[in-house]
Amino acid sequence: MSHWEVSKLPLSTTTNFYYAIFNRSNFMTFTLMGIPGLESQHLWLSLPFFSMFLAILINNGAILFMVAREPTLHTPNHLLLALLMVADLISTLALLPKLLCLFWFNDRDIAVNACFTQMFFIHGTSVVRSALLVAMAFDRFVAVCEPLRYNTVLSHSVVGRLGLMALAKGVILILPMPLLLQRLTFCHMVIPHTYCDHMAVVKLACDDTRPNRIYGLFVILLVVGLDLVLIGFSYGLILQAVIRFNSRDAISKALNTCSAHLFVILITYVPALFSSLTHRLGHNIPPQVHILLANLYLLLPSMFNPIIYGMKTKDIQVKVAKCLCRRHS
Repeated sequence: MSHWEVSKLPLSTTTNFYYAIFNRSNFMTFTLMGIPGLESQHLWLSLPFFSMFLAILINNGAILFMVAREPTLHTPNHLLLALLMVADLISTLALLPKLLCLFWFNDRDIAVNACFTQMFFIHGTSVVRSALLVAMAFDRFVAVCEPLRYNTVLSHSVVGRLGLMALAKGVILILPMPLLLQRLTFCHMVIPHTYCDHMAVVKLACDDTRPNRIYGLFVILLVVGLDLVLIGFSYGLILQAVIRFNSRDAISKALNTCSAHLFVILITYVPALFSSLTHRLGHNIPPQVHILLANLYLLLPSMFNPIIYGMKTKDIQVKVAKCLCRRHS
């Protein structure tokens, strides 16, 4: 449509026409509210978030450094753990720097492309993390049920393929989310959240958002539902094998082998499911509670995973003790 033809249109139609063109341009920016109702407390809230940021960077970085440096830790279990640490670091770096800028400097604006990129990395790493937990459940199954074939079944090439499959799953499932959002026209520009959450952005659109909502639900059901089924299946086979053990020591050793992974599963899925249920069913729960839960379910696994594996994995404990002894001497 030419500029002369546009000028013939009624004023309201002309305004909407130009608004639609602007709305789909790369100059559009969203505004992040942070935590609605707690804006005056943002500076104080930044303290626990900054503490978590430091803890995640230091603890995950330390585990990655040890696994990379020590050849004795180049086992399938530790390599999968290192991949999980990488996913946790990427998720944290996608979320917390912008959140802290918002809390400290009131930097609320985020360009549309930056918003969609943040969304991709936050949700994508959540999918990758879940896929890696499935791979780690398979690793525990082989360790308990086929210990003599462990290094044969889970060679370095197999671990590499499992990591690539987890990455591919995250990219394939999450990439359509920002692509579907790009077709929408947005009536509102203020996101009542601390980051570009998919559903928070979808709610700003004027257009029909059923495809976005349906696809978002499909991803949740596929990731959480299918991955939990596969993890449950692996542990069902492990439980079958453990029941057949006659030795109490063998049973204790098998359970200890799986304990760290089970704790990580709980810390990953329980906050995520709780946040999802309160978001959909807890209509009387204040919005700030929803947003705090949405942040915690992303950050708690990243913060506690290295602590859990550090406490429950003897090889890592030994390497940490050696490093501390060297520094002390």
